[in-house]
Amino acid sequence: MKGFLEDANYSIGLLDEGATLADVIDNCIFEHTHTGKKAFYVGDLGKLVRNNMQWQNVMAPIKPFYPVKCNSTPGVLEILGTLGVGFACSSKSEMALVQDLGISPENIIYTNPCKQASQIKYAAKAGINIMTCDNDIELKKISRNHPNAKLLLHIATEDITAGEEMNMKFGTTLKNCRHLMECAKELGVQVVGVKFHVSGSCKDLQTYIHALSDARCVFDMAEEFGFKMNMLDIGGGFTGSELQLEEVNRVIRPLLDVYFPKESGVNVIAEPGCYYVSSAFTLAVNVIAKKTVEYDKLLPSGVEQTRNDDEPVFTYYINDGVYGSFASKLSEKLNTIPEVHKKYKEDEPLFASSLWGPSCDELDQIVENCLLPELSVGDWLIFDNMGSGTLGEQSTFNDYQRPLIYYMMSFSDWDEMQDAGIASDTLMKNFFFVPSCIQLSPEERFSTAA
Repeated sequence: MKGFLEDANYSIGLLDEGATLADVIDNCIFEHTHTGKKAFYVGDLGKLVRNNMQWQNVMAPIKPFYPVKCNSTPGVLEILGTLGVGFACSSKSEMALVQDLGISPENIIYTNPCKQASQIKYAAKAGINIMTCDNDIELKKISRNHPNAKLLLHIATEDITAGEEMNMKFGTTLKNCRHLMECAKELGVQVVGVKFHVSGSCKDLQTYIHALSDARCVFDMAEEFGFKMNMLDIGGGFTGSELQLEEVNRVIRPLLDVYFPKESGVNVIAEPGCYYVSSAFTLAVNVIAKKTVEYDKLLPSGVEQTRNDDEPVFTYYINDGVYGSFASKLSEKLNTIPEVHKKYKEDEPLFASSLWGPSCDELDQIVENCLLPELSVGDWLIFDNMGSGTLGEQSTFNDYQRPLIYYMMSFSDWDEMQDAGIASDTLMKNFFFVPSCIQLSPEERFSTAA
């Protein structure tokens, strides 16, 4: 294995051809089994490079602005900054993180729909001018605290096929846009564009058609007030699937060519978050306790009991939960299934099981019902697609400690960065070699960013 050191806090292991993510996980589990069974992540930063190339191939010239709250670990931000991606920040701390990378203020947008006055002042001082707004109270707050602000009016989108209603919805109506422009004109605030967001769970791509049509109406409206708008933000909701990306592009490209052609001077941007990082991170957790429970207590309500009463039913407790890496489970369904690390026979019996975090809190349920071979305390479970919404600021509930993060990248991905001329001088200067990835400490092999 080869590697390079980016700064004193973390490093990235460069894997030779033939080494796989599974090898990295195996080696880390081997180490943790002997030194202390802590949960840990393995982050494939080469996945960010490949996803960025895919974005450029499919979505160019739409520029990506990565939402920092999606995953704010230093390796992710460093690589994306090197790739030339912009950043969408929702707080002062996120803006500071990105600024520390040397990112130009023009490549940062402040997207929190409910901004604190002190953080608006911070953005003003830092020269971060582009921010979103969807109501007149927010508009007045911005005008008082950031005289050079450039606003994107956040318009609401409607997914007519959605089966669930949001408890809180952001974005304003077309009718209210006129009122906001009148207010902006009176307050002397610049309005430079429009933002909308289509959820990744939206199944009807017609939503993009309606949203782009509404955005064009707002641009036309802005001309009446003398605003020269030059930016359109089509938001996030990109799942990471190349097929979904191509489907979205197929729908929006003809409309962008008609409503916002190149000669119009409108810069189109997007906020892909999960797209970049979700599939890049894998979480390994350890079973810390085990109980046998009654089957009818494990079943979800309304599900008919069909098993043999003689079969055992297990509840497992793991060393990470909803007050840590599974925080998104509190608001949405888990989009990954657990994989047992230990080898077991294909014909080995599977048992109804549930997985819980370590807090002993009734909300700390990770998986309500799944089929697993019988596990023992000390066994490991692997969750993939854990890079999104799990690696930002996390709770300190019950003395929770963030898992170690082991960054890796294949040598071919690193080579791709160098060939493309996008490897920063800092990364090149700190390049070093490690003879083997077997039985080396985390500091020697990969990054450990706590």
